[in-house]
Amino acid sequence: MDGYFPLETGRRRTLKAAIGCVGIGLHSGKRVSLTLRPAEAGAGIRFRRTDLGVEIPALYDHVVDTRLCTALGSAEAPEVRVGTVEHVMAALAGCGVNDAIVELDGPEVPILDGSAAPFVFLIDCTGLVAQAGLGLPEAIEVLRPVRVQEGEGPDAAWAMLEPTGGDRLEASLTIDFPGTAIGRQSLEASISPREFRAELAEARTFTLAEDVARLRAAGLAQGGSLANAVVVDGPLVLNPGGLRQADEFVRHKLLDVVGDLALAGAPIHGRFSGHRSGHALNNRLLRALFADRANWRAVPSFTLPQALPAAEYATARQPAMAVA
Repeated sequence: MDGYFPLETGRRRTLKAAIGCVGIGLHSGKRVSLTLRPAEAGAGIRFRRTDLGVEIPALYDHVVDTRLCTALGSAEAPEVRVGTVEHVMAALAGCGVNDAIVELDGPEVPILDGSAAPFVFLIDCTGLVAQAGLGLPEAIEVLRPVRVQEGEGPDAAWAMLEPTGGDRLEASLTIDFPGTAIGRQSLEASISPREFRAELAEARTFTLAEDVARLRAAGLAQGGSLANAVVVDGPLVLNPGGLRQADEFVRHKLLDVVGDLALAGAPIHGRFSGHRSGHALNNRLLRALFADRANWRAVPSFTLPQALPAAEYATARQPAMAVA
């Protein structure tokens, strides 16, 4: 069967070779060169700023900003950060990459076409290789419901993780933009590599035309264009080519969920559900999950690798076999 994290027991996956691209940052507007590099088993995903000589682990507790993207940084050096990590994180997680270095020479991951598809293309071009990972946690299993909420009443935004007993991430999300071409959209997905590629990877980021001037005045969306974002003006989609899917908007929001939850440090086995959830709530959800040791356990949990949250793991249990 297809698993969200296809591997043999005790094995991890990294890239066969380095591969890169060049693009611009959605918010910074700056040209950025990005290279995906292999990493040793247990390294997890790490962002390397070659212009500063600094590495930042791709972990939820290193998130420093969630305004229209997820940005990672260091508490010791707040000026050192990497913005818009969610699309490349979604691609790595969706393709089953455990260990990799994301190397870039600027402050933001390039936006490319606004989706995860270009990063999936790079990963597919170089290919993956299994490496010894015996003793390293392969997943994080949700043991009891965890929920976070913003606002009150039926329009409140919320996100939730629940146990399923399964070996992958199940997800459902509803978004609601009344009076626009977006409207109310819902989607359910079982996040396997095959389904990620087919259902989520090509969905592009989007914005409302009325927000563009405000965002640019705030120093955001400096590199945004119709080439890397869907722009909606009331009932109209302004992009000449239209949408890639009728519900591309909710597909992209679910893609963001996959990328944001990948900052757990290992694939999550459980069910995500959300209503109008964004980067901030997704990060709050991970922080709530790891705030209580009764909420989760590592699968298996023999040793604590550097890539996972610095907490004492639960009693080990043998993982179920997941076959690609």
